[in-house]
Amino acid sequence: MTFKQLFMAVFVIILAFLLFLVIKTFAYPFQSVKKLKENAVVYPYNGKAIHRLSQAIRIPTISAVDYENTNFKPFNDFKSFLIKSYPNIYKKMDTLTVNKHGLVFHWKGKDSNKKPILFLSHQDVVPISDYDFETLPLSGNPIFDLTSNEIDSLNTYQTEWKYPPFSGAVTNGRIYGRGTLDMKGMLISILEAANELINENYQPEQDIYFAFGQDEEVSGQNGAKKIAEYFKSKNIFFDAVYDEGGFVLAPKSILQSVDKAVAVVGVGEKGFLTVELKVNGTGGHSSIPPQKGSLVLAAEIIEKLNTNQFEATLIPPVENFLNNIGGAMDFKSQLAIANQWLLRGTLIKTLAKVPASNAMVRTTTAITMIHASDAPNVLSATTTVTVNFRILQGQSVANVLEHVKKQCEGFDVEIETISQREPSKISSSKSVQFKFLEETIAKNYPNALITPYLTIGGTDSYKYEIISDNVFRFMPVEINQYEERLIHNDNESISIENYMRMINHFKLLMQQ
Repeated sequence: MTFKQLFMAVFVIILAFLLFLVIKTFAYPFQSVKKLKENAVVYPYNGKAIHRLSQAIRIPTISAVDYENTNFKPFNDFKSFLIKSYPNIYKKMDTLTVNKHGLVFHWKGKDSNKKPILFLSHQDVVPISDYDFETLPLSGNPIFDLTSNEIDSLNTYQTEWKYPPFSGAVTNGRIYGRGTLDMKGMLISILEAANELINENYQPEQDIYFAFGQDEEVSGQNGAKKIAEYFKSKNIFFDAVYDEGGFVLAPKSILQSVDKAVAVVGVGEKGFLTVELKVNGTGGHSSIPPQKGSLVLAAEIIEKLNTNQFEATLIPPVENFLNNIGGAMDFKSQLAIANQWLLRGTLIKTLAKVPASNAMVRTTTAITMIHASDAPNVLSATTTVTVNFRILQGQSVANVLEHVKKQCEGFDVEIETISQREPSKISSSKSVQFKFLEETIAKNYPNALITPYLTIGGTDSYKYEIISDNVFRFMPVEINQYEERLIHNDNESISIENYMRMINHFKLLMQQ
């Protein structure tokens, strides 16, 4: 065989191989994006529902890390507000309180032999630093359509908030205040949906329960955990559980190459481990420093932890996520997804380059706090470093602790576990229960791709795994990257359109 013939043979083989990859990509069963409608349905505004959410926001149900230090008066006020605002719900449903402040509602269905379904939310919100609660407008009408002068007169607290954080101000098509997105907006939406159905004389097919914990923001150990244990003690097991944890993400919010809205439904959530490393070294006066003080030694450990990250991998919910959104991605991404037998490593490396997708493919390491000396001329004998890990399914708290110990070898370090939780189970996206949720989202958001997803943050959901195999995490609002950053942040707010759509979502889901 001549060199030319050999060259042509190699060329034909390479061309055939590339053609094989391209054909395999075009034949790959990505979720179709052609059937999506351009615009979601617009629902009419409900002034009374807006008013009730505004009033709910005014009640500062703030949970404290030290549970016993929580001011429970606002939680009592919030319960009184619900009783006053939804008399038909309290008349139609059985209600009880678990562990003094956890709220449970039971709406009896037509067929008690069918397994019930459960809707979750939480009453508590995160605090606002140095807020003067004497200025809280806890009663009266909501603040509608303010002028710029009225805004200035209200905003005596801090300029970062356009409106006081517990004002429930309604203006420019939005409702403002702590809890609008996390989570009173969802809690009130659930009640509004049920209230509308009761007023229409609707009775669900199977029993429906609502469970609203009081301390989700600080672990849920006294709220959701106690409620879940109560259900288990009564042998109440659920066909499906619906909680927060995913959104409809606006185009290009999840990945720049995805130009469609994507509804991400959490079918599981990562675990976590927070450790405090006490690094021991030589202390003393800064005028006679050792070669390496405790702070320098701590910095070396931090560098090792940050450099030696956990290996990235693809787990089933993330693989499903890529299969579902791949049809809206560029051809290069589709090529990698469709030919993972060859390009899986390249795909993982690409995902690992972006913080949002990196969190889906590995156990992440975050150095969050460090403390050494309290004076500029003092060398501390110890430096403490706080590290937070978010644990991917397939790994465990024990694995992460072993990893930490390995990075600390050769140093004098004491390791203390501050908090921990194993990764949750994964609920099936092939189940009938997921399909019901998928159909509801499609009716409410016909312009969105729908996909299972791994929830990165923590929710109350995992506590209910003891009473259901189908736990889904999804808040039915469409948000962009800016709105996502408003959660736990200044100017937290929800658009009225999102709020109306959320009510309709839960109404449809209850009718399923």
